[in-house]
Amino acid sequence: MNNQKIVLVRASISFPPDLYRTLDKIAKQKKVSLAWVVREASERYAVDETGKSENGRKRTSHRTGKPTRRST
Repeated sequence: MNNQKIVLVRASISFPPDLYRTLDKIAKQKKVSLAWVVREASERYAVDETGKSENGRKRTSHRTGKPTRRST
């Protein structure tokens, strides 16, 4: 088991009301936090733009530990 502590940076983000409602609905459907949805979407965007995750490793779901799906 990996005992490394994950350090997160807090950010305040404003969304248009329609986008916020959509993200909140997704979070409720997946039974995860809104923060998790935003982090997941942000990481996918970063990978799409840079071709790699920030930590240089293959991306996995924070919730399941399984590899994440990437749309093509």
